[in-house]
Amino acid sequence: MSRDIEYKQGKNVTDAAKAAGVSHLIFSSLINVTEATNGALPNVPHFDGKAEIEKYIRASSVPATFVLPGYFMSNLISSLKKNEDGSYQMVLPISDAARFPLFDAVNDTGKFVAAAIKNRSSVLGKRIYEATDYYSPSRIIDEFTEATGKAASWTQIPVDEWKKFLPPASAQEILENYLLLEEPGYYAGADLKESYDLLEQKPTTWKEFVTKNKVKFSA
Repeated sequence: MSRDIEYKQGKNVTDAAKAAGVSHLIFSSLINVTEATNGALPNVPHFDGKAEIEKYIRASSVPATFVLPGYFMSNLISSLKKNEDGSYQMVLPISDAARFPLFDAVNDTGKFVAAAIKNRSSVLGKRIYEATDYYSPSRIIDEFTEATGKAASWTQIPVDEWKKFLPPASAQEILENYLLLEEPGYYAGADLKESYDLLEQKPTTWKEFVTKNKVKFSA
């Protein structure tokens, strides 16, 4: 929860890895949102701080690969709220142009890390994007309904109204994290294919994830 502490920890691990002669450091990174948006979204420190650690690792000459986790499917599940009529609704501050790079963190992290280890020589210095695919809000809702049989919808509301549902201390950061999904994108427009093709075990799709969690929507 502290950008400064996280950076210090990342620096310490890097320095220790260099001193020990580590042959392959794998770091869970994210893009620098402030830089990627030319300063338009300057309040996403949990992204920018990890990008700063990545920059330090690259400058250290420690052999490294950077895996960038996508948007957690588990977080998306919790954003679907049940209406009085039994249907479900997702409220967002963004349009259908947004793209969520969905990722089952519990079941799929190891698949991507294993790919980094097994393909060490070809992925040193590169980024691996941990996501199944890019999903629009409408696709998320459509596949939710297909998996559960439950009616569902999503609604875009003004950002100021959406922020009222969040703790004031984190509202702007979370909002900008969502706005990133529209422009320039969670991974700043990066293609997922090269990362996906490294995998021996294919990642979980959103529809598969919802199907596994159907019991949460059975009441």
